[in-house]
Amino acid sequence: MELTAIVAPVFGLIGLGFFAAQVRLLTERVGDGLAEYVFTLAIPFLLFRTIVDADLPAEPPWGYWLSYFAGVAVAWSLASLYARRILARSHTESVIFGFSAGQANTVMVGVPLILKAVGQSAGVPLVLLLAVHLPVTMTVATLLFEGAGPGGRRAALLRVLRAVVSHPILIGIAAGLAMRSFGAVPAGPVKAVVDLMAGSASPCSLVAMGLALHRYGIRHEWRAALVIAALKLVLHPLIVYVAARYVFGLPPVWANVGLLFAACPSGINAYLFAQRVKTGESVASAAISLSTGLAVFSVTGWLIFLGIG
Repeated sequence: MELTAIVAPVFGLIGLGFFAAQVRLLTERVGDGLAEYVFTLAIPFLLFRTIVDADLPAEPPWGYWLSYFAGVAVAWSLASLYARRILARSHTESVIFGFSAGQANTVMVGVPLILKAVGQSAGVPLVLLLAVHLPVTMTVATLLFEGAGPGGRRAALLRVLRAVVSHPILIGIAAGLAMRSFGAVPAGPVKAVVDLMAGSASPCSLVAMGLALHRYGIRHEWRAALVIAALKLVLHPLIVYVAARYVFGLPPVWANVGLLFAACPSGINAYLFAQRVKTGESVASAAISLSTGLAVFSVTGWLIFLGIG
């Protein structure tokens, strides 16, 4: 019952969004608007509040970051090799395979799931991964796709820099760090606004994810999506946990957050990237849909493994 209390609300809201789209209660335009609200306002406010209230470590957690991105590197590499060697896909499409296997849907699924499962003690390790996850994965994907778009590698690097500097989630993290450095804490009406905005992040993000799943579907790439989902939901979190606990000796809470962060389904940024470069859209959308559906079972299994619930 405790596991159900953790998993059911998260994936239940995703299902509600999917059902609302299926019966045409909500349109794709609503989904686009809701997703934009989540990315540009709700999640940045949530991360801002978390950073301001969190007890951050004095030193960068290199072991924690290395544990997570070791899992990213393995899952990404195997997905790319599968695309090139087994399916004989192009180099550019293999980047989409790797991106889909290595980039997690932390904003729409990970943040509400991890805070629900681990509690407020997850705030610090969660924020520290969110701060580097998107910049690293987006940078790697763009550099690997250096031939895409005019201008080659230099133009790709400029696009990455513009995306990182202007990304609302990173702005929210930077604002929170700035407030901490000045010792300023929101109070009164300002705090009330921050709390209301942060509180809207989880339900809105999950419903928006359900609407997105209805749009993308699995189409004709379910076999490739199944391989990507296995790498994303099983291998990636396993590597992160082993490295965090047995290589770097991190505390259980940090290892648990790293595992659950890695166990999130494929992130929507993989599809957005594929859509921008006009390559691999079908496999990215199929990976998002299938991995999100299977995550209901895999996340439950990982929670049992961690002894949560």
